[in-house]
Amino acid sequence: MKVAIFSDVQANLPAMQTAVAQILAWSPDLVVMAGDLVNRGPSSLACLELFDHLRLKHGWLPVMGNHEAWILRCAADLPQTPLEEQMQRFADWTYRQLRPKIAALEGWPDHLCFHGGQDDTWVHVTHGIMTSNRHGITVDLPDAALANALPPEIALFVTAHTHRPLKRVLDGTAILNVGSVGSPFDGDVRGSYALLELRHGRWHSEIIRFDYDRAQAERDFYDLGFIDGGGPIARILFEEWRRAWPLMSRWRRDYEPDVLAGIRPLEPAVTEFLAGLE
Repeated sequence: MKVAIFSDVQANLPAMQTAVAQILAWSPDLVVMAGDLVNRGPSSLACLELFDHLRLKHGWLPVMGNHEAWILRCAADLPQTPLEEQMQRFADWTYRQLRPKIAALEGWPDHLCFHGGQDDTWVHVTHGIMTSNRHGITVDLPDAALANALPPEIALFVTAHTHRPLKRVLDGTAILNVGSVGSPFDGDVRGSYALLELRHGRWHSEIIRFDYDRAQAERDFYDLGFIDGGGPIARILFEEWRRAWPLMSRWRRDYEPDVLAGIRPLEPAVTEFLAGLE
């Protein structure tokens, strides 16, 4: 049995197209998209349309990510203040792009399980951990912190969310983080996905890193309107993509509290933050 699992496309169409072509060439029996297909990038609608085509033609399966959940909330949870509107403008921009097909995101499961024909080959796939799709598993997370993060009696736990590929074992259970197709956070600008193969009753996994047309991806950020229409935070998200490194946690720690308190205006704060990265 051959299974491909990918995640965190983050609306990067050139990266998704390359990953899809490679996965199709491998001819897997099952493909799972483990969440965050959309948002944070310029091509959410095109990525959703491509995935829907693959669902219909090849039976590819989705799992709900935190960004799908957030976009679905955007229609109901409108910004309460002008500052909120500015800070979440990139998500509202994505929602407006997806609105004609927003129903295609509804009903995605938080978890997906399958096995290779035997009870001891169960695989559990989710975007984050058992309790939340907003928390991921990293290399430095202590074992004690994972006490309720995994289900019992499985052979393999597949996760994503952190944008960093990882293999780890907890109390005999293999953990696989498939990384990110469209926006890695480990300093390597190449996308990633995972291939699983059941051989002699055991799962064998491989993380694939791949190059794609990053020049086109960068043009899309500008030409499709994400940078101009997504508000100041979109500039930080673009820089995360460009550097393949997480920046939002640093922004939230060093600048966002003053912005929320009204001490700093948002736009100048973002400009200062980005200038300080050089």
